[in-house]
Amino acid sequence: MNVIVVGVDHSEQAREALRFALEEAKFRNARLRVVHAWQYGTISATGIEGSYLPTLGADVKEVREVAEQALEAMLRESLLDIDSVEIERRVVEGPPAAVLVNESRDADMLVVGSRGHGGFTGLLLGSVSGQVSHHAVCPVVIVRPKAKEGD
Repeated sequence: MNVIVVGVDHSEQAREALRFALEEAKFRNARLRVVHAWQYGTISATGIEGSYLPTLGADVKEVREVAEQALEAMLRESLLDIDSVEIERRVVEGPPAAVLVNESRDADMLVVGSRGHGGFTGLLLGSVSGQVSHHAVCPVVIVRPKAKEGD
């Protein structure tokens, strides 16, 4: 196998997870599979953290192409050492947690970022990192946001 899967959206936390996964892939001489899940109805907007654009009425093929372009842009912006490992790109329609759990079936490690939503909000909305940590088939690494000075 020798595959490390990393789930990404367009958040800074996903960028940190992507960087971590790249370093692990280099260390383990593994292939890096970068997975972006999207759902028909909304797609996360590149450059607008935490926001979503409606896709109702849009052509599914066009929405997929936009998601693929956004993933490529994120890779270019986030990874300086993009040629050091084999990178497989996957844009998959479906709920992020379910997509990532499915991707974990043939992976050695699954890496996700943590948005740090805790307390009642985290319980109410659910958490991709929480769901994959409970249901993934392989070990899961949750990359926490870097602490700010004074924290």
